[in-house]
Amino acid sequence: MLMNGPAPGVSPPPAPPVAQPFTLRLIIGMVGVLIASLCSGLNDRVTDIALADVRGALSISSDQGSWLIGSYQAAEVAAMLIAPWLAMTFSIRRFAMATTAGFVLIAVIIPFAPNLPIFIALRVIQGAFGGALPPLLMTVALRFLPPHFKLYGLSAYALTATFGPNVATSLAALWTDAVGWQFVFWQIIPPCVLGIFMIGYGLPQDPLRLERFKQMDAVGMLTGCSGLALLVLTLQQGERLDWFNSPLITLMFFSAVVLLTLFVANEWYHPLPLFKLQMLRRHNLSHGLLTLFGLMLLFMSGSAIPSGYMAQVEGFRAVQFGPLALSVGLPQLLLAPLVAAVLNMRWIDSRWILAAGLTLLAVSCYWGSHLTSDWSRDNFYLIQAMQAFGQPMAVMPILMGATSVVQPMEGPFASAMFNVTRGMGSIFAGAMMETFLSHRQQQHSNILLNHVGSNSYLLSQPYDGAGGHLAPLNQDGSAISPELMQQFAGQVRQQTQVLALSDTYLAFIVVAAMLGLLTFVVAKRTYPPQSVMKQT
Repeated sequence: MLMNGPAPGVSPPPAPPVAQPFTLRLIIGMVGVLIASLCSGLNDRVTDIALADVRGALSISSDQGSWLIGSYQAAEVAAMLIAPWLAMTFSIRRFAMATTAGFVLIAVIIPFAPNLPIFIALRVIQGAFGGALPPLLMTVALRFLPPHFKLYGLSAYALTATFGPNVATSLAALWTDAVGWQFVFWQIIPPCVLGIFMIGYGLPQDPLRLERFKQMDAVGMLTGCSGLALLVLTLQQGERLDWFNSPLITLMFFSAVVLLTLFVANEWYHPLPLFKLQMLRRHNLSHGLLTLFGLMLLFMSGSAIPSGYMAQVEGFRAVQFGPLALSVGLPQLLLAPLVAAVLNMRWIDSRWILAAGLTLLAVSCYWGSHLTSDWSRDNFYLIQAMQAFGQPMAVMPILMGATSVVQPMEGPFASAMFNVTRGMGSIFAGAMMETFLSHRQQQHSNILLNHVGSNSYLLSQPYDGAGGHLAPLNQDGSAISPELMQQFAGQVRQQTQVLALSDTYLAFIVVAAMLGLLTFVVAKRTYPPQSVMKQT
């Protein structure tokens, strides 16, 4: 006789969560999750920008300071992997309130850390709390939003990639120049406390599901979190330690490869995995993840390059070039929901919106590739305007297409995949850009100095007809003075930086072209959620 019940020792499949009415109270709770998620990203980015001031206050070296950033990011990405599983087990409401409270508590005490090891340990704990918050935002959007509001909820999630990173520069300048370095960490306390109350008031309370521990993916948690953390540290420390010339980098990289290989094999067969890898067979989901990873690299053209030019070439502080980043970040509050409204029109093909966004980003990079040492802040505003429109036009169609093939019960799997991809993509982008800039600067420096060496007579003549720039050498080839040689070296260094940044803009055009090609080869036509519901 056939039995219809579950096999012994295996938990029955969970019942679908009860549909919640879309009320003002629920909206308040979801806004609370959005506030906490944005604070998580700001905490990471603002600390990175203000690192020099933090190091000065703590009297630590540049090498030691790099571990403050790396340890936080490693814990952050590892937590993104397991946060959706924990939220489903303890309930979204409980888990969101607890992680936000822990995030705030560490922020309160971290400036009082008595020494560097304790400071780094607290950063690791705070990174774990902070990394758990962004996955909850996508989880609640996929679960609670009705179809005709779904894209607007995803536009709120898109703000974590377009809004937060672009307002961080101005916030870092405010705290370090006008208030105090401690507020680099304390800035998140008021909004997160507000977020806790909003979450507690607005989100429904699901029952505990402790029976999920019977099928807990312990091997996946151990191998996945460890592998991701080691990979993040490899990327974050690689350029500083000269990559595989460092035994530490080599050990961390190959350990990460082994652990992540075991993780993938485990996830494929586990009955309750953290990553449901079988979902990657769906074209739009796999396309969304690949393109999101690439966009994290492409978005560096709107933040890192202008900031790098103003800081390294012009010698400005964050307070002076913060408005550049704000010109991209603040419009996102309007442009992200506006793009969502356009995508809600059934006759609009989201792939063309994505292509238009990538085109805007590529054109902005082409314009930026004409960078010279004579540029000022005003020269970047047209580039930033194209970035402001292009970024939401690129990221929103990805979220729409990928989530269109995700069933409501699969929301936690999709959330884990998207957030780990976004976190790793951001760190990979920073590491690759740092490496690319370093190598291009070295190459341009060699070319310039070789040219000077083969035409040494140029160094004994003024640089312009009026003699406004003194030559560093006498006619016999001897140095006129150490000061003039230092001035000459500074001019060479400035030109290599400008040329390297220009090359980076050109490289980003190639990235945009590859993402556009991937869109038309892999992605399938997606229709707005409410029109799909009407047809069914």
